[in-house]
Amino acid sequence: MTFEAFATAVGLILFLLMIPALWRIIQGPTALDRIVAVNVIGTKTAVLLIIIGVIFGRVEMFVDFALAYALLNFTGSLAAARYLHKTKTPENPEEEGATTES
Repeated sequence: MTFEAFATAVGLILFLLMIPALWRIIQGPTALDRIVAVNVIGTKTAVLLIIIGVIFGRVEMFVDFALAYALLNFTGSLAAARYLHKTKTPENPEEEGATTES
């Protein structure tokens, strides 16, 4: 087995491991589950970019792409988490530390 065939097999297995996360995005009971699944897929995509770079023999170029993609993935996850945290209304204001105005 050549190195390119091994890298291709690893990339295919990594791609197949994205299917459960895709199912969680579709089926996820909460928005937080969906955000985590999107983050998992983004992380695996960054690793796949490195593997593609190994296959093509241009790792240095694909590392730059993977780092940029990982940074965008992280920033997007933080933005979505902050948005959901700010729009979440507490069910019991006394538990969340919120004050009630009379």
